[in-house]
Amino acid sequence: MSTSPLIDRVLARIDAATPELTELRRDLHANPELSWHEQRTTQLLVKRFDELGLEPVLFGETGLMVDIGSGPGPVVALRADLDALPVPDLTDDPWRSTVEGVAHACGHDVHTAGLLGAGIALAEVAGELPGRVRLIFQPAEEIMPGGALAAIGAGALDGVGRIFGLHCDPGVDVGSLGLREGPLTGAADSLDIRLTGKGGHTSRPHLTEDLTFALGKVITELPAVLSRRLDPRAGVSVVWGLVRAGSAMNVIPAIGRVAGTVRMLDAVAWADAETLVTATIEQLVGPYGVVPEVIYVRGVPPVVNEPFSTALLGRAIESVVGAEGHLSTTQSLGGEDFAWYLQQVPGAMARLGTRTPGGTTYDLHQGDLRVDERAVPIAAKVLAAAAIGAQVTDL
Repeated sequence: MSTSPLIDRVLARIDAATPELTELRRDLHANPELSWHEQRTTQLLVKRFDELGLEPVLFGETGLMVDIGSGPGPVVALRADLDALPVPDLTDDPWRSTVEGVAHACGHDVHTAGLLGAGIALAEVAGELPGRVRLIFQPAEEIMPGGALAAIGAGALDGVGRIFGLHCDPGVDVGSLGLREGPLTGAADSLDIRLTGKGGHTSRPHLTEDLTFALGKVITELPAVLSRRLDPRAGVSVVWGLVRAGSAMNVIPAIGRVAGTVRMLDAVAWADAETLVTATIEQLVGPYGVVPEVIYVRGVPPVVNEPFSTALLGRAIESVVGAEGHLSTTQSLGGEDFAWYLQQVPGAMARLGTRTPGGTTYDLHQGDLRVDERAVPIAAKVLAAAAIGAQVTDL
């Protein structure tokens, strides 16, 4: 659907590479690696870029970047993430995970294969690119504050004028992509609270520091307090994923723990969240005499799509799937460390449809996630088209 001869050639090259990309995605899915442990994935990419005559630069033990082209024009970056999640693969696909308790349940295998496809095609027209395209294969997106900061520290954005990325969306049909100008995701932090106090017999709570009761107050009251202390438009959400205390029904424990995430839509509220959360926890447990230890990790700010970059990415989407495949989307509370790149340079991220039309709607971070593999070449094409379009426009 493109009207650019250069983009048309790139799209055709991706079509030819689709069997290779599908096979790579299945290989990555069968051999997932957790954050900061993506050595095998990294080496597969290094080997393929070596075959293409490119010179990948490692970030460390995991992750890499590689430049394509040598023209004096703009440097446009494209980013994918490499890591899997510590969840079991519940599918029965032939390429299901072979690593116990680890699965690509967020679609990073699709992201990686798609960006490699863009690289394969762009390498074939490298001499015709006005500038350079930098492919960033980033480790550790799934942990806070994310591997993007390490990639940036290693020079991933040096000289870059604009950056683009995609993220799988199993709620959107394959062949469509969701995009919006402005905030796309929410800010996300992690919160780990450990309480200690004098335990004892449940018949004599007045002679103890009733830690379990205090833990319950934190669980129920912290979300309530924040909903009144922060602007409701910030959309703050505190959700607990871990609660531990005690081992017997008639013993008040001396140690307890609750952990979860703090998410919000607003970057201004996010800037003050840590101080407010810590102070509130101390106030909640103070009457019970227990001692709180609060580990608050600032994770990621919201992904905020820059207007002109959003328009460029929208054009790329339409050049690949047509105007009917360019959908509007809403802001979510999900965290994405692509936001750190957008703190440094303008750019945009879109949501890549992975649902088979008429098929099951899956959810991210679940072991039963299945993707329609036709999304892989679409990802490659949109990323490559965005890079070329941005270079031409920014000249």
